[in-house]
Amino acid sequence: MEITSEFAVLAAVMLLAGAATGILAGVFGVGGGALMVPVLYEVFGLMAVSDEVRMPLAVGTSLAIIIPTSIKSYRGHRSRGAVDDALLRSWAVPIIAGVLIGAVIARYASPIVMQIVFVAVAGTNAVKLISGTTRWDIATDLPKGWLLRAYGGLIGLLSSLMGIGGGQIANIIMTLHGRAIHQAVATSAGIGVLISVPGALGYILAGLGQPGLPAGAIGYVSLLGILFFAPTTVLTANLGVRLAHSLSRRKLELAFGVFLLLVCLRFVWAIVAQ
Repeated sequence: MEITSEFAVLAAVMLLAGAATGILAGVFGVGGGALMVPVLYEVFGLMAVSDEVRMPLAVGTSLAIIIPTSIKSYRGHRSRGAVDDALLRSWAVPIIAGVLIGAVIARYASPIVMQIVFVAVAGTNAVKLISGTTRWDIATDLPKGWLLRAYGGLIGLLSSLMGIGGGQIANIIMTLHGRAIHQAVATSAGIGVLISVPGALGYILAGLGQPGLPAGAIGYVSLLGILFFAPTTVLTANLGVRLAHSLSRRKLELAFGVFLLLVCLRFVWAIVAQ
């Protein structure tokens, strides 16, 4: 395949994946990292990016792309009065601290560690949502004080390692504490804003000077990935918001659960193949 035609194929794949990411961001209150990370991982493989930096590059680029997508999704949900702004304020500092710690870990951790974290967290959420069980519920509402802040730190840390906007983890924490799925989805969109900005900056710093990075990469963030992903994610985010509020609670849970399960299976295959 000629270089120009190969570039055109990669660009088309990223544009289409970006459109799907925007819809998912609106529907599920996630930044779309659960879709972007595996797609970027494959795209960077086709670009012959070394395995040592391929996964952190996919994660860092995903976090950078999530910035405009999360802002668009958050504003859409907030206009419908579904966001818990008080909870966002309580979680702001712990989430940012967790994100920065995750970025430091990413500089030294093996890529397989990040893949295992992704599968463990997303897989747990998928099983709960698909089963529709309430047996895993911890309480009827979120705790107060230090434990609530600890949840925020955990969301930031795991999201940074997984390259997501925090929606998956925040969703499972909120639904385990009796919060409705629609409120969890809407509030998670705001969490994406808190995570993506420091997360992207952290991955830029963590990747500076690392060998094997492709042309156009600033640390662990690919400008090429941003160029082709970001425009379509922003354009389609509001479509996803409208779709989310048209679905029943159970349909939204099932849709999100199946989506997470499919992504987990893809990464399980990647881990086994190593």
